[in-house]
Amino acid sequence: MSGQQATPAPYQGLRAFRPEHRHKFFGRDEESRELRKLWQAQRLTVLYGASGVGKTSLLQAGVIPLLAPHTADVLPLGRVTHGSDFPRAALPPHNPFVLALLMSWAPSVPPNRLAGMTIPAFLKARPVKRDAYGEPVNTLVAIDQAEELFAGGRQRLYRDWFFGQLAEALRADPGLRLLVSIRIDRLMDLLPYEWQLADDKDSSGEPESDLERFPLEPLSFDGALEAVREPVKGTGRTFAQGAAEQVVRDLIRIRARTNGRQAEGVEPVQLQVVCESLWHSMPPAATEITTRDVHQYADVALSEHYERVLRGVAAERFDGDDRRVRTWLRLTFGDRQPVRQNTIRSAGIGRNVIALLVKRHLIRAEQRMGRGSYELAHDRLLQPAEPGDWPADTPPPVLGPEDFLREAEDALREGDLPQAAKLGEEAMARSQENDLRLRARISSMLGNVAYEAGDLQSTVTHYSEAAKSFEAAGAVAAVGPLLTAIGRLRLAQGSPADAVRELHAAMVRVPADLTIQTELAWALWQGGHLDAALGVLNGVLDQEGNNTDALLSRGQILAGMGEARAALRDLNRAKPLRWPFAKAAYALALAQTNDLEQAQQEMIEVLAESPDHDPALAHGPLLLYAAQVEQLAGKTLSAVRLAERAISAQGPALPDHMAEVARELARAR
Repeated sequence: MSGQQATPAPYQGLRAFRPEHRHKFFGRDEESRELRKLWQAQRLTVLYGASGVGKTSLLQAGVIPLLAPHTADVLPLGRVTHGSDFPRAALPPHNPFVLALLMSWAPSVPPNRLAGMTIPAFLKARPVKRDAYGEPVNTLVAIDQAEELFAGGRQRLYRDWFFGQLAEALRADPGLRLLVSIRIDRLMDLLPYEWQLADDKDSSGEPESDLERFPLEPLSFDGALEAVREPVKGTGRTFAQGAAEQVVRDLIRIRARTNGRQAEGVEPVQLQVVCESLWHSMPPAATEITTRDVHQYADVALSEHYERVLRGVAAERFDGDDRRVRTWLRLTFGDRQPVRQNTIRSAGIGRNVIALLVKRHLIRAEQRMGRGSYELAHDRLLQPAEPGDWPADTPPPVLGPEDFLREAEDALREGDLPQAAKLGEEAMARSQENDLRLRARISSMLGNVAYEAGDLQSTVTHYSEAAKSFEAAGAVAAVGPLLTAIGRLRLAQGSPADAVRELHAAMVRVPADLTIQTELAWALWQGGHLDAALGVLNGVLDQEGNNTDALLSRGQILAGMGEARAALRDLNRAKPLRWPFAKAAYALALAQTNDLEQAQQEMIEVLAESPDHDPALAHGPLLLYAAQVEQLAGKTLSAVRLAERAISAQGPALPDHMAEVARELARAR
């Protein structure tokens, strides 16, 4: 093999640049320096730009490497969604946006340890980093792809709570600096939350805003030229005079031709695709890239790239029938004009496929005239496929089980459960029988799909298969969360004895995991073993006195037992109370201490948050606590009605020891 063949490609292709790739990240020096200054100086910095313009790469390979470790405490780049195959049913109630962000910041911490934490609590628990003079340095955190906060299917309650936690963290730490990166078509959605995050008081107590917005545009001609030329230095190859300029001019021409208007700048995605393909197309012994090589390989490379990606989307979503996608693209973008997002027709392919087309850079999410719009990435996508278009010696893209698993996780993240299940089954079919860890991950992901779909029995089946595969592979630590998830599901199915058995098995495998012990306490409580449940929680709090989940659990149980003052101590320590049942326990404890006015006000808010009159979804213990508050307030008729609703509730149902209390209260009519 020649030395040239052994030289790795100096271009990144479609992969986002990471900090370790900074040596081949060019063309964004000015933007990197400016954004670094803003991030270090401002309370809130908003980075925005079109999809594919390189926001993630700019942060990871441009800005973060410029931050000296002794001058700033920089956390890993954050995301608000995750495609983890960790069993979701093992997690206690949590805000999915908060959990995903904390998982990004602390990737080595098990998700079930993070699920009960708030953003302020997480940041406060971190050790303070100091400079050479012993002074604390600023903490810099960034949230990438924040448009995911506004994707369909997400509840506004979680989003509001997420931003509320960020604002609380910023107020608590004057040295905290937040950067939010968002697609430009979602910038207006962020606007109401910007002021919540950036508003502060100056020394006179007057409100002021500490906010800067930073637009990221396509690469300038000079920036694009640098991104073409610089990475090849030291590789043994060079660009002949005028060849690199030709690459840039061709990319600008292609963009103008696609959109039917004068184009400004170069799309980083297209530049990377062309340069990587050009590099691999050259003869191994070639030492110079000429304008002739550019004409021969570059434009063809971009057309073939979009053809390959389109066929890949069709293979994943339409069993290889690419005509559906091509027809939709021609009908939507046939005149090469941007299309407003709120008017686009998704018939024939669906909204989730449109999101995938943006993710794969086949269409670009932009903003025109103050409105979100979509634009076509390349006019090759408007042409029907002809038999001779695809080179005969070029095989179709081959996707392995890891590829299908990754796509299944993305579909699950987007809420497309049927597609996630289909891709997960394909991943399993393509996996090797002896690759036990991969098959376990796929089974766990399929369990997550079933869990989100509400099919608890299928969830148990998939998690059980995952646990067996991990056990056989020797990955004992991965078995614990799966058994915890199965235990929680058995509890939801009304089988506390089975739940206790599964959770005991989980504890044997992961004895130091306090979240499993907290779940065991709930299973014991559900089975009527109240003293045993309190004993387990006391043990957890002996080991970790500020464990929020254990404090909430013990406070909720103590309120039901009439131990009002002890319940209030625990619940006050666990504040802020976000979950309705915790608030109901707090209200009951207040009522038991004769603070009836505040108790009733608290309960009104709880019932407003949980208005569900469908017994299948109604929370039995919460309704019983509400009934007991009304009873203590002397409102017998209201108490009876709430008790009757509690008896018929199934989401969850009353444990046996609470059901008798509810029946006795209902007879008070």
